Amino acid sequence: MGSLLQLSDVADLIPRHDAQFFKQRVADLIERRSLSFPGAQPVSFSRRHFRDLQDTDYWLCEKTDGIRCLLYLTTFSDGSTQQEAHMLIDRKNDYYNIDNEHFHFPLPDAPEASYHTETLLDGELVLDKLPGGGEQKTFMVFDCLAVDGKSLLQRTLDKRLGYFVESVLKPYHKLLARYPEEKELQPFVIVAKKMEKAYGVMMMLKDVLPKLPHGSDGLIFTCRTSPYTPGTDQKIIKWKPPHENTIDFRLHLGDFPSVTEDGQTFLDYDACPSMDLLVFHGSDRSEFYAKLHVTESEWESMKGMQQILDGRIIECHKDEHGRWRYKKEPNGEPRFRDDKTEANHISTVESVLESIEDAVSEQDLLDNAKMINASWKRREAEATRPMATQTNGVPR
Repeated sequence: MGSLLQLSDVADLIPRHDAQFFKQRVADLIERRSLSFPGAQPVSFSRRHFRDLQDTDYWLCEKTDGIRCLLYLTTFSDGSTQQEAHMLIDRKNDYYNIDNEHFHFPLPDAPEASYHTETLLDGELVLDKLPGGGEQKTFMVFDCLAVDGKSLLQRTLDKRLGYFVESVLKPYHKLLARYPEEKELQPFVIVAKKMEKAYGVMMMLKDVLPKLPHGSDGLIFTCRTSPYTPGTDQKIIKWKPPHENTIDFRLHLGDFPSVTEDGQTFLDYDACPSMDLLVFHGSDRSEFYAKLHVTESEWESMKGMQQILDGRIIECHKDEHGRWRYKKEPNGEPRFRDDKTEANHISTVESVLESIEDAVSEQDLLDNAKMINASWKRREAEATRPMATQTNGVPR
């Protein structure tokens, strides 16, 4: 997640004791017992996933480098009437209220002032660069969990997105077309993330990614026919170029080096301390995994932030020498994942390492695209093949 955009730029954090009420409503909405973050999480791409892409229909989109969050459309009581409420839910499971009287999601073909409620959209908040200069906040929707109190988790991906586009997005755009002066007053623009069939890898890599108005660090393959699964979903696969495969660790600062001057020994708080990287093992337990390698210039950059470093989640990659290094923001500062409460779980770490060791390259994706295409076309042909004629109830 880039440092240029934060949820606090568009919404206000709801105190956790107040958010508990809405967490329960979201859990009830999608018929889930847990009050934890309701979003699905992908697994890392490895060579075994090529078989999945050949055997089943998968849709493909770019992996946006933004803020992953859910948009929850609901209502609250002000004592006498029900008022619209729009909230963003981040991966910390924190709720942010969008306090904007111009933000509405009208029902299709309904009277004015009739709006969607108990609707849950999954997406990514990004900062797009505009062709003529300037920037635009955009919420890119890539899934839909519920519409107007109806859970869509058991529907297929194409049906879920169809509900979103027809019921939510088109009426929203129609409203803004009717009142164009409202466009500039929106907290962000709402769009549907562009999806392609899984064999469209070359077009994605060569045509789509280079022209994106925002950062992207890979591809996402999502099974078209499987239900939406909160938590780790084996049917959502993320691919990153080998150099982009990263792990989110918890940073633990150790001792500062000691120096001796004039016979006295003291700690040099200006020098770089030892830095441990911890991974999550569940039950509030984090354990040492590796050392973070930091150069002198990188330490100076970290000090220059003038922020607390110890205990934060930091995104790291392995360099060509097998050392763990922090991923850098455009300004050279480390990329801290303050949107997360925990480091990656050890199982996720092992999955990412499998991807690194498997080294599924861009060329590997392109080489397999033809087989994925052939398998998809074969399934399409079988689905449209006429039923065999029957004689006395027996197919022939």
